[in-house]
Amino acid sequence: MKVHTFDLQFLGTPQAIAAFLLEVDNTSILVETGPYSSIAQLESALMAAGKRPESLNAVLITHIHLDHAGAAWYFAQKGIPVYMHPLGAPHMADPSKLLHSAQRIYGNQMEALWGTLKPIPQALIHTVSHGEELLIGNCRLRAWHTPGHAIHHVAWQVEDTIFTGDVAGVRIGGGLVVPPCPPPDIDVEAWDQSIEILRKQSPKQLILTHFGAYSDVDYHLQELQERLHAWADWMRPYAETDRPAHEIVSLFQDFVHQELRAAGLNEQAIARYEAANPSFMSVAGLLRYWKKKLEKQKN
Repeated sequence: MKVHTFDLQFLGTPQAIAAFLLEVDNTSILVETGPYSSIAQLESALMAAGKRPESLNAVLITHIHLDHAGAAWYFAQKGIPVYMHPLGAPHMADPSKLLHSAQRIYGNQMEALWGTLKPIPQALIHTVSHGEELLIGNCRLRAWHTPGHAIHHVAWQVEDTIFTGDVAGVRIGGGLVVPPCPPPDIDVEAWDQSIEILRKQSPKQLILTHFGAYSDVDYHLQELQERLHAWADWMRPYAETDRPAHEIVSLFQDFVHQELRAAGLNEQAIARYEAANPSFMSVAGLLRYWKKKLEKQKN
C-alpha cells in the first residue's frame, strides 16, 4: 500500500486541505477531493503521480462538506464511482440544499471559496453501512460511520491506517489537535463514541484531511477529546445569553489563538489553522449544539 498526500493549496494556503491517492497493486483510489475551486491543483498532483482522473478505480469521501467532497461530481462525470455515507447520498445526487446552506454562510464568496457544485448520477453513488468491508480492485477496506462532526461522516480504514476526515480533528505541522465544530450536526456525545470506534481499531496511523499522517495515535485522540470538551465547556455559558454572535466569535477566536500561541505556533501557522478550521464556524456549531441540548433538557 502506498499513500500520496496532495496539498491542494486552498486559497494559496499550504497544509489547509489535502486529498490522498491510495495505491494498492494496480488499484488507484482517491480519498477526498477537496473543493472544486482546487481542482487544477488536484489534477496536477494526480498527473505528477502518473494518474489521469479517468483512470481511478473509485473516489471515497469522508463526508459531504465542500472542503472534502466539493469536487466529487467532477470525477463522477468521468465515470468514477463515489463512495459515501447513506445520509450524504441525497445531497450529492441533488446538491441544491447543500448549495443553499453554503451560500447563506459565504454569500458572494461562495464561488471563490468552493467553486461549482453539480449533481452526481445515482448510478455512480455507492453507500456503505457501518463496519462494511469493501473490495475495490485489489484494495480491501472498511467503512466506519463516525458522527459527531457530521451525521454523514465515514472514516475509511485500509490495513492499520485510517483516513479520518474531520472526526480525528485538525492538526497542522504536528501542532495542536483541534476539533472542527461547524453547524449543523455537532454532537459531543456522538463524537466521543466515534473516537472510541477509532481507538478500538488500534490503528498505527491516522491520516487527516487537515492535515497529513500521524502515528502518535493514543496521544492524538486523547488530546482531541480533551480539547473538544474544553471548547464545548467554554461555549456553554454563551448559549444561555443574548450576546451578539460577532462578539462571541471574537472572544472565541482569541481563546483559540492563545492556545495555539502557547503551543509555540507563529502567526503564519495560526492562519493555516483558521483556513482549515475557521473560528466563526465552530462558534455557530457549538452554540447550536448547546441550545438543542438545553432545550431538550427543559422538555
